[in-house]
Amino acid sequence: MTQTMPVRELTLEQFLQLPEIDESHELVNGKVIKKMSPKFFHSRLTSTLWAELSAWGDGRGQVAIEWSVVLKRGDKDWVPVPDLLYVSFNRLAQDWCEDAPCPVLPELAIEIISPDQTFNQLAQKATDYLSVGVDRVWVVYPPMRSITVFYGDRPPETYQGDRLLTDQLFPDLTVTAAQIFRKAGI
Repeated sequence: MTQTMPVRELTLEQFLQLPEIDESHELVNGKVIKKMSPKFFHSRLTSTLWAELSAWGDGRGQVAIEWSVVLKRGDKDWVPVPDLLYVSFNRLAQDWCEDAPCPVLPELAIEIISPDQTFNQLAQKATDYLSVGVDRVWVVYPPMRSITVFYGDRPPETYQGDRLLTDQLFPDLTVTAAQIFRKAGI
């Protein structure tokens, strides 16, 4: 279960200046929400996905773990912290180097479902990402050993076992859910 800090509604600037805020907090509708503390499976999947995407993305873009991104939902700032994100060098210059939230829309946000979360909660978050312009969202569901890919222009697809996950947005990236879970040791 996520927890909301008991504070008044904050602007983006106020949120980013809070001294106690780190990657374990998100700004949602002006409220500060504490993210869940990852457990072993979550951690292993995060590192495995990072390794796979980083190997593929070398020279193409940045792959980052829990890098907040500043987005707009209607008239509200939204600062989610995806478990992983990928942003190409077409969107973010290769020499960009600031200790700040991701300043552009990533092509991919990945969320891994924690034990206290439901698939429906993260499916809604995936829809929110798509509605602001993120191209793809992967929701990784450990109990089902699956990866569900959310697209902006068609229904989501769930990948399990050795079904190859390929996407024209990520040329030459070929992974399977079984491969990811096996490499994670789960």
